[in-house]
Amino acid sequence: LSHFTENISAEESPPFHPGEKLTFDLKWTMIKAGEATLEVLPVETVNGVSAYHFVMTAKSTSFLDMFYKVRDRIDAYTDTEMTRSVFYKKKQKEGKTHRDIAVHFDWKKKEALYSNFGKKKEPISLLPGAFDPLSAFYYTRFADLKENAVIERPITDGKKCVIGKVTVVKKEQITVGKKKYDTWLLEPELKHVGGVFEKSRDAKIQVWVTADQRRIPVRIKSKVVVGSFLGELTAVDG
Repeated sequence: LSHFTENISAEESPPFHPGEKLTFDLKWTMIKAGEATLEVLPVETVNGVSAYHFVMTAKSTSFLDMFYKVRDRIDAYTDTEMTRSVFYKKKQKEGKTHRDIAVHFDWKKKEALYSNFGKKKEPISLLPGAFDPLSAFYYTRFADLKENAVIERPITDGKKCVIGKVTVVKKEQITVGKKKYDTWLLEPELKHVGGVFEKSRDAKIQVWVTADQRRIPVRIKSKVVVGSFLGELTAVDG
């Protein structure tokens, strides 16, 4: 596992704490599509492990609800040492798609068990130190960011476990709302990601995080076959 953890910087103060809540405006092409939040809830004990509780929500606007209603919530639990995930669940309502996913991490057996509305799939093997997709993002906030660095980590959605890669493209000053930010531009590799990303030839996700110790995401941009999405930070609490 050592070559996975060498990217973690030895800073004393973590980049986030329970109580942090980030709010984003979401635009699809040029239309305001909704709002998303990223939140760190109080530390909990899950299966005897002291764990961070990360939550991501996405909600479409009342106008968009008429055509394509989105109500998503992801809860991810990771040990407070940030070495691996312990539990992940995702409630997804997007148009006619409804999912209620749970992924149980059994580190004694080195297996993940995926279920949707209680219907279980065959367990899959876990690579050491695997994170769920949401916890993996929080892990990158610990990494030592410098140009052309590549952060690697096993990632699983409960259906497969792969090595995820994020490239630090460059340092860039951007303006979000009326604020200027010095940021690092990050690009996750998408070859293992399904859904609309699979169907788009030039699919790309770009994330700009502040170039300070907190590494707060201030802009998220994705380009897919159905158009481009833009998320921009509007509020930081905690």
